[in-house]
Amino acid sequence: MANIHRGEIQATIGGKSMTLCLTLGALAELEHALEANDLVDVAEKFSAGRVSARHLLVILGAGLRGAGNEISDEMLSNMSIENGLKGAAQIVAQLLEATFGSVET
Repeated sequence: MANIHRGEIQATIGGKSMTLCLTLGALAELEHALEANDLVDVAEKFSAGRVSARHLLVILGAGLRGAGNEISDEMLSNMSIENGLKGAAQIVAQLLEATFGSVET
């Protein structure tokens, strides 16, 4: 069961309910995978609203591994996600909000 107070979310991936969490290690993995200098650089990459399928895969994979799931990005790329691309984007949005909180404007 996911604990939102620890930044965890629950999502159905590959037909199984899985926990995702962007731990410090997972965030470092994201910085490396996205060739970002820091977390601000990571945020700037997404602030323009241009997110690639690779970005979604990298974030989902880091979140799954951060929660203790032993899964590679290659394995993840072959798994189904309910509602396809839209579902993947929704999971990523929930994960980022659980990690960083919502932004008030």
